[in-house]
Amino acid sequence: MQFKHPELLWALFLLLIPILIHLFQLRRFQKTPFTNVKFLQKVVSESRKSNTLKKWLLLCTRLLLLGALILAFAQPFFAEKIALKKKATVIYLDNSFSMQAKTDGGTLLSEAVQEILRSVPEDHEFSLFTNNGVFRNVTLKTIQNELLLLPHASKQLQLSDIYLKANTLFEPDENTLNNLVVISDFQRRMVGTGTDSLSHSTLRSNLIQVNPPQVENVAIDSVYISGYTSESIELTTLFSSNYEIESIPVSLFNGDQLIAKTSAAFDTQKRGTVTFSLPKDESIVGKIQISDAALMYDNSFYFNIDTKEKIKVLAIGSASTDFLTRIYTQNEFQFESRTLKNLNYGTLEDQHLIILNELESIPNALTTGVGAFVRKDGHLLIIPAATVDSETYRSLLANSFATSYGAQINQERSITDITFSHPIYQNVFEKKVVNFQYPKVSQYYRVKTTAPSILSFQDKNPFLFGANNFFAFTASLSSENSNFKNSPLIVPTFYNIGVNSLKLPQLYHTLEKESKIDVPIKLTKDNILKAKRGDYEFIPQQESFANKVSLSFFDSPVEDGIYALMNGELPLRNLSFNYTRDESELVYTDPTSLDATHTNESISEFFERMQKDSSIKELWKWFVILALFFMGMEVLIQKYMK
Repeated sequence: MQFKHPELLWALFLLLIPILIHLFQLRRFQKTPFTNVKFLQKVVSESRKSNTLKKWLLLCTRLLLLGALILAFAQPFFAEKIALKKKATVIYLDNSFSMQAKTDGGTLLSEAVQEILRSVPEDHEFSLFTNNGVFRNVTLKTIQNELLLLPHASKQLQLSDIYLKANTLFEPDENTLNNLVVISDFQRRMVGTGTDSLSHSTLRSNLIQVNPPQVENVAIDSVYISGYTSESIELTTLFSSNYEIESIPVSLFNGDQLIAKTSAAFDTQKRGTVTFSLPKDESIVGKIQISDAALMYDNSFYFNIDTKEKIKVLAIGSASTDFLTRIYTQNEFQFESRTLKNLNYGTLEDQHLIILNELESIPNALTTGVGAFVRKDGHLLIIPAATVDSETYRSLLANSFATSYGAQINQERSITDITFSHPIYQNVFEKKVVNFQYPKVSQYYRVKTTAPSILSFQDKNPFLFGANNFFAFTASLSSENSNFKNSPLIVPTFYNIGVNSLKLPQLYHTLEKESKIDVPIKLTKDNILKAKRGDYEFIPQQESFANKVSLSFFDSPVEDGIYALMNGELPLRNLSFNYTRDESELVYTDPTSLDATHTNESISEFFERMQKDSSIKELWKWFVILALFFMGMEVLIQKYMK
């Protein structure tokens, strides 16, 4: 038994007062003469015994009466140890796309919200956070409308992130009992690593799993251009399912117009494929759509095919450019070749890629022009001549690229090492090549550089090195010195260097993954590009250069769809964004396997248990009743006991 006001128990010492009064009360008896002495002695003896018993009974009842009153004012109660602690509650409500799964009453998210509204006491103060929002120190009444309108989010917090974020919402008080309530379907990808972080000395983790009655979903995974003909583009769409299904209807829209409808057949691996034939020279604002009753977010996939901007490539030098002409074709590139004599230096800043093609020396004017071009994010590729003027090369390379050409090595070397992870060779090789017919050079230059090697000789000296917007060979590519032009590496190397000099928009981009594109446009001062879809408009991160504007997307936009890139009121191109398909795999983790304090069947079960743990059985009313009882006993003793 515990007391709300234990300091009042000191008043029990006041019970000594009536004890002392009763023990030391002295009474004087007056002698009364009487004729019959024997009879008188008997009466006096009986009266004394009766008075003594009455006094002791009165003493006990008064002591018990006062004691009961003192205990009643001290307010005794029975309670668990944790019931006396201050408590704080933080709720994590998973609103990721997997919570779109259908139930008998709606979706997992809507049912979880309804149960919160039914179970949380109206006056209970708590904090609640989702994957993309926080409500700190609120009551149910203040956030009821926000919960009912809570949207789904593409982001899914990991359990370790949930724990870290919850700790920021708890007060830093060691005497407070912190309850973290995690309401989720507990997809396997959500668990990740660091699940033991849910266990903490001052935090009690309570896991509540909500699952759909049926776990069936079909998703549109991706689209890609699988081929070209003289008149059309072949667009392939990939589908996935987590259950056995024969086929599903597929619709293709160009804007709001339905242009094709077919059916996707699934194989034994639960994969489906559909190929559409699209006009080659027509701009497509595309959306592929299926009808699936499970998750809704992965039923649509946006893409766009715009007229590609041609990448401007300028080769400077008198060496042969036949191999460059075959690589930089007119349908993708605007390629031109100039010698030093007929070079117009004013056109340098308009290029996207400049190739110094086997120049023996680099004039000061070209050094200045190329240096300014590179500082404005232009891309530079250097192919040295068989004999070079080291000083002119050093004046260009030393300051801007920390690179210099050294002595010439007149020994034959094979090009044996390929950096497969370099952006130039990403998606070029299906696997690492081990039985490759390596190209050779007769002579090459040693270089001092901080740039990484892309292609190397067997002695680890670089043949091609560079990064970002600068690349350079260490040997001449002339037929007399090297057979690299006849190697299978020649096309992907030069083609990808050219393509990367202007990052053209892809068919689509994925939200919450960094995407970069370049727009070949010159902006006036203080002018910016905007992206717009309906009434929603945002300004992407951008950097303006002389010949292009580089755009970066990460945090914006937040919704999938096709956005128009605007220069003022003038539309430039379309950009398509889709949600990542990570949520489409409906595989769940059993929360009982996680390191948590409690697992609960429902939200109401948690709050019932919390109320039970916090309940206090007060006893002061019973002591008041006891005091009244002893008061009545005293009255009866006084009245009927002689």
